[in-house]
Amino acid sequence: MMNPFSWLQMTNMISYQGLVRTFPKAIPYAGHGKLVTFGIVPSHPETGYGYIRRGQQDGSDAFIVHEFVEKPDYDIACNYLSSGEYYWNSGMFMFKAESYLAELKEFRPDIYKQCERAVMQTNEDLDFVRIDEEAFAQCPSESIDYAVMEHTSHAVVVPMDAGWSDVGSWSSLWDISNKDESGNVTRGDVVQFDCRDTYVHSEDALVATLGLDNTIIVQTCDAVLIANKNHVQNVKKVVDYLKSNNRTEHCEHKEIYRPWGSIKTLVHGDEYLVRKVTLRPEMQLAAQIHHHRSEHWTVLSGKATVILEDREYNVEENQSTFIPAGVVHVLSNAGLQPLEIIEIQSGKNINEDDIVRVENTFSGRK
Repeated sequence: MMNPFSWLQMTNMISYQGLVRTFPKAIPYAGHGKLVTFGIVPSHPETGYGYIRRGQQDGSDAFIVHEFVEKPDYDIACNYLSSGEYYWNSGMFMFKAESYLAELKEFRPDIYKQCERAVMQTNEDLDFVRIDEEAFAQCPSESIDYAVMEHTSHAVVVPMDAGWSDVGSWSSLWDISNKDESGNVTRGDVVQFDCRDTYVHSEDALVATLGLDNTIIVQTCDAVLIANKNHVQNVKKVVDYLKSNNRTEHCEHKEIYRPWGSIKTLVHGDEYLVRKVTLRPEMQLAAQIHHHRSEHWTVLSGKATVILEDREYNVEENQSTFIPAGVVHVLSNAGLQPLEIIEIQSGKNINEDDIVRVENTFSGRK
């Protein structure tokens, strides 16, 4: 699932052959302490990408980085292309960890120290190692380019000619996707009439379009984005608006993934909450108590093992159980298939602060 406003989650598209040809060229430079960035050989005057200007050649496969350049207008992008001195900034790097950390410590000691604090206090969560959230949240948010690469004297750029596309916007997905005879791309439950050059993505609802041209529509369970394809990269303006107005659509999603499975919110009221909980095979939730709400669990598929105070029992498909407020309880999936349940919470407080986790000593479980 992808929030239509979380477009920065999207990745670069690049040919495997291009990577195989280029990456080995960068290894000797990284091995000698250089901070390598990969510059994409431009194929056209692109205004949506940042650029890297190369300097003096360094060996046979790289150039010293002269400067990083922000997204240009069209005329300047044409000049960049004709000069042969500029590459698209791929945002991909290769370096030894110690080389980068040494430069980070020199140019941004505030970031270095805060990250150091965050990793000094970690805890294991199944297959995850979680750093200290409070310490890391205080770390300044800045890209590698701004924090280090624009300041270090050890940056080199290795050119890469690999059919690269920065899939950082929905219009880029339209560029690389197979289109119908009218230039339309559709994903999901979509019906179109008299449309041209559109990209329509539907996650869980019917989307019908009439007479649209050069348009992006993205429907998810979180939000809907409708934009002219030429303006879709400005979606950051929407994200900034959501942040400044204390909205949560850009960062809180109705479906949340956890190491043990996932939770999807279906209905949310003032004193009730309906969720679909998926628990992976052989996984168990922590023992907990809710003081201000009760819960009903109905099994959709699989078999749930429930511990309620000192009683353990199974709940089969199409069966349900009731969890009163103030009672220690545990949910686990002892089967080999995912366990799916509908959870109905009701009470005066259905927020996360009404979860009190307790040490689980039931039946030898951890």
